[in-house]
Amino acid sequence: MNLSIRGQQIEVTDALKEYVDKKLSKLEKYFDEPLTSDGNVTLSVNVNRGFHTVEVTIPMKGLVLRAEDESTDMYASIDAVVEKLERQIRKHKTKINRKFRQEDNLKTFFVENVPASPSPVTDEELDSEYDDLEVVRTKKFFLKPMDVEEAILQMNMVGHNFFVFSNIENNEVSVVYKRNDGKYGLIEQE
Repeated sequence: MNLSIRGQQIEVTDALKEYVDKKLSKLEKYFDEPLTSDGNVTLSVNVNRGFHTVEVTIPMKGLVLRAEDESTDMYASIDAVVEKLERQIRKHKTKINRKFRQEDNLKTFFVENVPASPSPVTDEELDSEYDDLEVVRTKKFFLKPMDVEEAILQMNMVGHNFFVFSNIENNEVSVVYKRNDGKYGLIEQE
């Protein structure tokens, strides 16, 4: 896996790069073939709050692994992100195995028997987590064409942390959301 490691308000030292590479290479054990995707790692420091944030995004065929963690220690944040990514992989593997349990000839890109990690999660725990993935409410609404600023105002007015709208600039469905740092993000279709 090719990693693009960048820093925001922090210099990414060789020691940090090596630590990130070493920790994220642990994910390779979950896959039959070496990962060829390009992963993005962002290390940042919020000077005002004293927090170190690590964000990792690994796009794959049919799956995007993404995790973020924030703590007072950069190395602890890296460890926590790797644990979150491992958990996502195990959950996804369980989901695939549950879905295709009857098909013996299906080959997934996950390794069947992975060595136990320090905090193993049982299949029963993963199954119970997927039992909680039930849709309990469905909403339908008209997507009013608006610009991004109006969508942010609407989101703040209804008190939500995201807002779905029809972007007047490109006639596509977009989502604005409030980030942890208090700023706003925009999600658009490719």
